[in-house]
Amino acid sequence: MDNSFKKIISEGLKGLSGIFASNKKSDEALGIDIGSSSIKVVQLKKKGGKAILETYGVLALGPYGSTDIGAVTNLGPEEVAKALMDVIKESNVTTKFASISIPSLSSLIFTITLPSKISEKDLPKVIPTEARKYIPVPISEVTLDWFVIPEEAESFESEDKTKDIVQSKMEVLVVAIHNDTLSRYQEILKKTDLQSDSFEMEIFSNIRSSFGHDLAPVLLIDFGASKTKVSIVESGVVRVFHVVNRGSQDITRNISQSLSIPFGEAEKLKRSVGLDSRIDPKVCDISKLSIDYIFSDINSVVLAFEKKYNKNISKVVMVGGGSLLNGLLERAKESFRVEVVYSNPFLRTEAPAFLAPVLETSGPEFAVAVGLALRQLS
Repeated sequence: MDNSFKKIISEGLKGLSGIFASNKKSDEALGIDIGSSSIKVVQLKKKGGKAILETYGVLALGPYGSTDIGAVTNLGPEEVAKALMDVIKESNVTTKFASISIPSLSSLIFTITLPSKISEKDLPKVIPTEARKYIPVPISEVTLDWFVIPEEAESFESEDKTKDIVQSKMEVLVVAIHNDTLSRYQEILKKTDLQSDSFEMEIFSNIRSSFGHDLAPVLLIDFGASKTKVSIVESGVVRVFHVVNRGSQDITRNISQSLSIPFGEAEKLKRSVGLDSRIDPKVCDISKLSIDYIFSDINSVVLAFEKKYNKNISKVVMVGGGSLLNGLLERAKESFRVEVVYSNPFLRTEAPAFLAPVLETSGPEFAVAVGLALRQLS
């Protein structure tokens, strides 16, 4: 692989990966992914240049909010901290220094185009001004970070553009995170015995744990409980970020309402049946309604990208607990007509061979937590 391409991938992964990034390095690392319906933790140890899997675990947040497993919660810092310490105890986590993910839903990700004549030292003045066009709250209420997309990546956009046109502009990837979100996570940490000065947006953790040296555009679909997050990543750089306002909880709720059964029972049906009509045609049809809506929305995003950049998506990578829905992989292949794979983040770790089948199956759910832990060891 060309060294310039490697640089693009490396810079793309590091550019916005560490808002308030830690300078501390340790031989042990703990990645914590606090979602809307569960908390995932992964502890890795660095030995002989390899990331050794020491332990991992997941805990549903529903019971902490007096609701069902699989339900979206809106817990306060006190309850989240208690759940976090419980999953750490149950998983036999030993390290106290952690890296925590910031949900993509708590932020904005967008690309702005600037004249290439603007120097790097002027960006701190220019970008906040330009970012105001995209941010619906006062700029003082958010924390901004940005990354100038390397010229090598920009030059891929179109073969028929002249070099002068390509070099007359530069693209900058910008992230805005609401200060209240950062304060919330700091408050959660204060209520635990964990130490962390490192936060990272979940999308960058997903890229680190799920991608190889992919140069062509890849569609990353993160199936969460409340929303489905969609990213198009090229050479390690996020080109498009989009949120579909449907998630795995919507499927459960539809099953519950359609069959007039409790949410908890509907959740069990969803997990056992999914999109397999051979098990239960009615549950399958109900599940398909939500999935088809999500895939239709995603296809619109893909078509817009392909039209703008004159290039096609090469592959689809699925992450998140909701991606484990029975039959979803086959449905995705029908919808997108390209290679569709599950993320297997544990491939980047060393673990006992007998755990391989379990880790491969559960991998998509732990992509963020693994990515966070890997970052601490790098």
